[in-house]
This record gives sequence, C-alpha cells and structure tokens, in this order.
Amino acid sequence: MSLPLRLLRRPAAPAASVATLFATALLAVALLAVALLGTAVAPASADGSKQVVMRFETVQTYVMYNADEGARASNDGFVVPVYVDASKGGEPARNVRVVVDASGLEGVARLGDKDMCTADGPVYTCEYGNLQNGDGESYTPLSLLGVDGVEPGDSGTVTYTATADNAPTITGTTRMTVGGPTLSAPGQEKDVSGLAPGKSANVTARLANNTRFPTKQGVALQVNVSEGVTLTALHSNCFYAGPAPTSAWCTFPTKAAAGAAYRTSAPLVYTVTPPGKLSGEVTYTWSSPASRPADHTVRGTGSPLTLVRTAAQDFDDSHGRLGITTTVQADYRPVTATVRGRVGDTVKVRLGLEDLGPGRIQGDEETGRFEVVPPEGTTVTSIPYTFEGDSAKWACERPEKPGGAFVCRIGYDGFYEARHEGGMTTIDFHIRIDRQVPGAKGTIRTYNPFDRTPGNDIAVIPLDASPAPSYRRFFGHPWAWTAGALAIVLLAAVHRRRRRTAKAS
Repeated sequence: MSLPLRLLRRPAAPAASVATLFATALLAVALLAVALLGTAVAPASADGSKQVVMRFETVQTYVMYNADEGARASNDGFVVPVYVDASKGGEPARNVRVVVDASGLEGVARLGDKDMCTADGPVYTCEYGNLQNGDGESYTPLSLLGVDGVEPGDSGTVTYTATADNAPTITGTTRMTVGGPTLSAPGQEKDVSGLAPGKSANVTARLANNTRFPTKQGVALQVNVSEGVTLTALHSNCFYAGPAPTSAWCTFPTKAAAGAAYRTSAPLVYTVTPPGKLSGEVTYTWSSPASRPADHTVRGTGSPLTLVRTAAQDFDDSHGRLGITTTVQADYRPVTATVRGRVGDTVKVRLGLEDLGPGRIQGDEETGRFEVVPPEGTTVTSIPYTFEGDSAKWACERPEKPGGAFVCRIGYDGFYEARHEGGMTTIDFHIRIDRQVPGAKGTIRTYNPFDRTPGNDIAVIPLDASPAPSYRRFFGHPWAWTAGALAIVLLAAVHRRRRRTAKAS
C-alpha cells in the first residue's frame, strides 16, 4: 500500500509531536460534527429562514360594554388571533395552545363560557391545533357580561399565553374597559331620491345622550357610505379613509351632557360617483371615548366641525341612516317566444327578461320580476328549476284564478342558476297546447323599481297551434275509447269461442 510506504519513508517525529497532531485532528473532527449538528437543529436567525415564530394580533384596548348597560350587557366579540410568521420552507406551529387568564376583570365584568375553550374559573384553555406557516387562527374564548354600578373608564386586564411544540412561547395583554355612555342616533333619516351621478347632497348628523353619564372624553362620529358614493374631505377635525373616502372619523372635545342632544354645525357632504349605482346609503354612529381607525389617514383641510346643542331628543337607535336613489336606471326588456306545436303537445317555451342597464341591480336591491299570462288555449303544466341539487316543479307563483299571471321573482331561489349578472334571466315554461285559438296571444311584462323606460316592458307570446295528428284526434274522442273497449270485448269473446270449439273437436 502506497500510503504506509510514504509514511515510513518520512523522518520519524518525536512521540510528543505525534500525540499533539493526533489530538488536534480529533478536535477538528469534533468541531466539524458540532457545527454540522448545530446547522441541523438550531433555530434559524431572525432573517427569516426556517424558524417557527408565532405572534398575537390582539387589540391593546377593548371596550367590553357601555356603563349605562350595566348587567344587561353581553359581548361575545373578544377574539384572540394567533398567527405564524411566514418563512421560506418553514414548518407549521404544532399543537398550539392558548391560555387566557381573565381574573383581572373581577368587578368590571362577569365571565361566561364559550364552547370553543375549556374553562377553569377565570382561566380558559383553547386548543388551536396545528397552524400552517403563514397562516393563523382566531378563537373567542369567553363571553363578557356586564356589571351594575360601573363607571365609564373602569377597566381590567386580560393576559394570554400561546405555546407550541416547536415555537417559542409568546404572551400578550389587553386592557378591557367599560365604555360609555351609549350615544343614540335617530335611526332612519329622510331618504334622497333622484340624485344624479356627480351631484352632491348632504346630511346633518344628530345625537342624543339619553343616559345618566356625561361623556368625559368628548365624542367621536363615524360616517360610512356605500359603494358608488364618496365623502368630501371638508373638516380639519375629521380623518378620511383615502383620497376618495367612503368613511370619515371626526372627533369633538364637547362633553355631551346627560340627557342632552346635539347636531353637527355643518352638514356632511357626499357625492354619487359616475357612472353611479342605482342606489346607495349613508350611515353614521357616535361613540365615546374616541379611538381613530388606523386606515383613516387623510385629514380634512377646512374649518373644524363642531357640535351644537339642541332640544332633547328621544332617539333610541345606534345609527343614523338615509337611503339614496340615483337617476341611473336598470332597463328590463321581456324575452319572449312563440308557443308552437300541435294540439296535445307539451312544449318548452323559454321566457324571461334581459337587463339592458346601464345600471346593474346588486344583491341587496330589489331585483324585480316578470309576469306571464299564457295564450288562450294553452295550459302551463310546470316551470321546473334546480336549486342546490334539488329539482322542483314551480319556479314562479301560480295564479289563483284561471287566466291570471304567473309571477316570477328573479331574486328567488328558483332563478339562482338562470340569473346572470348584466344579462338574460330566462327559464323554460312547459306549456300544453289544448286547442287551436286563431290569433291567441299571451303577454309577458317586466318590473323593477329602477326601470324608467316603460315603453319596452311588455311583449306578446304568440300561439302557433297546428291540428293534432289523426291518430291523436281519433283516440282523443270519447266515442273512440268506447269503440275500442267494445272491440276488445268482442275480440275476447271470439277468442274464448274458438278455444271452446277447439276443445270440443
């Protein structure tokens, strides 16, 4: 072997030097093994490779209920979200468990159990299971019930801890406060109709403090508008969500007195945006204390909005609401067809409507209907449809009296598969042709609250009936059935006579 031979040719080293070299080699091998082992099992650095890291996304402060509600209050909305930070190639967090300690709420809230978590007194244990890399889960561990005798601002602290088999333990806290007082709004305001796209209108927000508590920290107003409507960023004490805002948050230092009512010193301006929706809505709510939403970052540039005291109001709603109807229309036109066939036939006739726009009816708006009166000499035997895999016979309401209209409400389940956004909604009528009626015509009529072109709402359903085939005409007469029955009796008698003759011979 060449290696031993080369070693033998080298000058012999002193014994101590050989031992030192051997020890050094062993140390190097050991260090390499430790390094490799450390690479396999140690947590990755925070630069994001494979370490499993959890985090809470709970709020720092949570209003449990308003002081004036007292023991009547109930709140099931407090959630404890846990997320796993996304990392390239990272593993899920395994067997995640969250322990929520609500003992700090004694005196400011009563605790109710939830089915999601196991309760041991004020401590709730929630099994979140495995949470995937970059994913999360959220549980509502407990119900919060009110307590009589509390004051606005009374508070306690809830603590929570999340553990996992393969991730560091994390902890968090939320300050749970008693809010109040409850500020009321008038509910339904006067609706606005005929508002054209690009045109503006306004609403003056009103509030009432019908409780025994004044607002110690002022009040806040939140205004929201539906899609297709925007707010005008006018006031410097209001923050708006984006440059074309659909929400505003305004704060007022006014301490609303117990039993007092107020209105804003100027109206809030909103505009229907082109091309515009068929309808819209403006809503507003009041609260105290104020906490501005994080996405309301655009501050108004005009003079501040203030509150003006008014006569006491018996408001008992949590919102102010007003509806908007625009000048945009959704024009419906009937889709019709001819009832064509022979007397005695049952034929399929596809009837319905076409949405010509330009506006489109949304899911929360009245979608309208069409009504069908079949031609004289015919009978509608069914209008079948399928919903969630089940078949049914009548998609439309049948008339109470002969000659009445079948009412087809296209927002109903019967038209779920037939309804197409911005297109046609048609369905098969199964119609039996009972007899020929020269010139007979049925009608189909469309309706919806946004159709302002009535001239094309009605169409005819012609009847084109041919005579029944001769065999159908023959067998259709009562005497034909009588003759047939007599013939069968005669044939049977002849057959029996022949059998008797055959046996006798």
